[in-house]
Amino acid sequence: MNTDNNTITRTLVPEDQRLDTTARLFDHHFPLAIEPTIYAFADRLSEGYRGGYWLFYTLSSGGFYMAPESDTPFQVTCDNGYEGELSADAFGITVCLYAYSHLSFHRDIWLSELCANHYHWLRECMLEHPEARVILAAVD
Repeated sequence: MNTDNNTITRTLVPEDQRLDTTARLFDHHFPLAIEPTIYAFADRLSEGYRGGYWLFYTLSSGGFYMAPESDTPFQVTCDNGYEGELSADAFGITVCLYAYSHLSFHRDIWLSELCANHYHWLRECMLEHPEARVILAAVD
């Protein structure tokens, strides 16, 4: 997770700080638009996705993503023709990238710019992920 020789680190958001963290980063848009869009893309990209608890991560670059808490990989099928298996963390990154990209075209300018920024912060971080190649195949 590297950008211009500055390592981007991720930090797990503690359970008792999840609401404050998402409110600080996204205001009211997290529960109303962002979180439901992430879950919708999870459902759309993996037939095996059945809901569950998600872990929240902040990035030292200012970004955020969430990933299902699961040891089981997800079978993913994307509209771009990608089909393959992703770990829960890689699946979460992929789903968040899809959601941020989608929401970056929202009519609410503040939300669209915010999601565009989060897309780029997460994509930059993802380039150092062990599954970067398959995540890129799924999103590009």
